[in-house]
Amino acid sequence: MEILSLMLLGFLQGITEFLPISSSGHLVLFGNIFGIEETLFVSIILHLATLLSVIIVFRKEIFFILKNPFSKQSINLMIATIPTCVIAIILLPIIGQSFEGRFLALSFLISAFILYFAEKRKNSRPFMNKEIDNKSAFIMGIAQGLAIFPGISRSGTTLSAGLYANVEKQSATNFSFLMSIPIIILSLFLEVFEFASTGASLSISWVGLLLAFVIAFLVGILSIKIMIKLTKSSNLKFFSLYLLLISIVSFFIL
Repeated sequence: MEILSLMLLGFLQGITEFLPISSSGHLVLFGNIFGIEETLFVSIILHLATLLSVIIVFRKEIFFILKNPFSKQSINLMIATIPTCVIAIILLPIIGQSFEGRFLALSFLISAFILYFAEKRKNSRPFMNKEIDNKSAFIMGIAQGLAIFPGISRSGTTLSAGLYANVEKQSATNFSFLMSIPIIILSLFLEVFEFASTGASLSISWVGLLLAFVIAFLVGILSIKIMIKLTKSSNLKFFSLYLLLISIVSFFIL
């Protein structure tokens, strides 16, 4: 049963990671429903799977950044990563508690309001065609740091921050995907360090975790391509309504 539950979490991660509805929040919620322990460790592993999905889809952009470390895009990526790391370090003492589901209903609700008002902002300024610059990259980096809690959508919050900074929606979406790469890598190293320092042992099914990883990776690739096309015409208010409903569900379940 645990193997099947982990596979379902892998599928869920692959789908929700690239929707503005918080994949980590869904992993915490359904991890509790399925009775999966080590929710934080499972979340990190599955985020690594979808990280590889991003690397595959955006391989050309990533190779360009690696070959041109002082290009405009590379500098913007560094500018976005710095405030994220600073905020994450400050909030580190309460991050672990958030993966127990204590703030999940509130976090989903916060995401719902963020997306709702971001959509209103977009509609009030229909000619938002600004490309990513240093200022907008910094703003999106702050948003990514604040979205470190499960339930607060990283992609939704960074996309919304880009829209508030008058960035064109597709540019904000693509940059949001690229921003996730260094942060997921740093999160993985942090989790491995914490696990090694405590000397704790894992009781989770490694077969199930491996299958979940593969599923999240493959579904993630498909989801990115679908979501890039969907972003051009989707209305964030629909995602906001969904987050409001899942917030209510989380309140009564956790």
